[in-house]
Amino acid sequence: METSEVALSDTQRHVLVAVKRHGEATADELATTLKISASAVRQHLSVLRSAGLIAARQERGQPGRPADRYHATERTEPLFETTGGGFSIELLTDIEAEDPGLVDRVFERRRRRLVETARRQLADKSIDKQVCAVTALLDEQGYLADFDKLADNHFRINLHNCPIWTVANRFRQACNAELEYLRELLPTATVQRVAHKTAGAHTCAYDISLQG
Repeated sequence: METSEVALSDTQRHVLVAVKRHGEATADELATTLKISASAVRQHLSVLRSAGLIAARQERGQPGRPADRYHATERTEPLFETTGGGFSIELLTDIEAEDPGLVDRVFERRRRRLVETARRQLADKSIDKQVCAVTALLDEQGYLADFDKLADNHFRINLHNCPIWTVANRFRQACNAELEYLRELLPTATVQRVAHKTAGAHTCAYDISLQG
C-alpha cells in the first residue's frame, strides 16, 4: 500500500502526530499527552504499526517488563506535506541529468523566495518573537515544528516531520537550503544543525544562540 493511500481516522492521526512530536514514546507517555487511555492508544498504535507508519523497540535496563518505545517511520513524512509545498523528484532528476548546476540554482531560487516572504513577518521583532514566527512558518509548511527556549537568547527549533523527505534523501541541497534559510532569517544569531533525520535522528533540530 502506498503512503498516499493510507486512510487514518482523526484519532489515529493525532496519535501519529504525538509520536512524531515526541520522537520516541511509550503508550503510557502518549496517553498522558493525548489525555486518552493507554489501552486506546495501544489499539491505534497497532493499526499504525500494521500500516508501516510506526515501529517500536523495547526499552531494556528498567525494572519490570521492557516497555515498547514507538517512533515514526519514513513513510509518515509525505502524509504532512502541505498543498503546493511539494517537489517533483522526477523533474529534479531530469534537471540534474541536463545540468547538475541547475539543481543548485533551483534550490537557491526557492530559498530566496521563502526568505523574502518571511522577512516581512520578522521585521522589528525581538529574537524571541523571530524564533516563534520562523517556527510557525515551518509548521505551516508541514514540518510539525516547535521550539524550546533553553536560556536567554538560546533556542532550539525542532522539526518533527520532513514534507520533502523524498527530495531531501536524493538531493542534499534541500537540507543545505533549509539551514541557510534559517541563518538568513536570523542573521544576528548563530544557527547550527544539531540533529538530522537523514542521519537517523527522529527529528531535525537547529540550535540558535545570540551572544551577549
